[in-house]
Amino acid sequence: MKKLLALSLTLAAFVVQAQDISALTAETKKAVMPVIPKVVTAMQEAVAAKGVAGAIPVCKEEAPALIKEKRKETGWDIRRVSLKTRNAERATPDIWEARQLADFNIRAANGEKPETIEKGEIVTIDGKQVFRYMKGLPVADVCLKCHGPADGLDAALKVKLTESYPHDQATGYSKGQIRGALTVKRPL
Repeated sequence: MKKLLALSLTLAAFVVQAQDISALTAETKKAVMPVIPKVVTAMQEAVAAKGVAGAIPVCKEEAPALIKEKRKETGWDIRRVSLKTRNAERATPDIWEARQLADFNIRAANGEKPETIEKGEIVTIDGKQVFRYMKGLPVADVCLKCHGPADGLDAALKVKLTESYPHDQATGYSKGQIRGALTVKRPL
């Protein structure tokens, strides 16, 4: 009887945590995800108005500024990360993020739609519970102009990318691959 009670309590705790993760995921997405279409729209407008090289400041300056605004608004740690960074100072993943990115790549390679790939989890950091959320950012057509195969990039664009990102590793992608992720650490 005691074993059955212990098992029931364990299962109940698991169900509650699963419900919490679902609710936290929904709340986090609602608060944070509107940043992504703003960045994409800004990129598309900049490419149309200034060309591909002229759009580099959108990814380098405007996207981080939009994310910084969202950090101020929510109080959460929000950033973009990638296994192949363009800006290592801002985008290098921690261990948890690197694991999720590797898993995102496997999931995409196994046929999961890249635009649906995400992960939410409650973890303990420095003795405190934190909700971690990551949403995969798939490569879209506009991304290929700077993140596609390096040998396909325009020579003048390569020069501009090297000037802006001397240690750039973020090329060689094809449409639909996971370029990186938007990641959130939310204290509970």
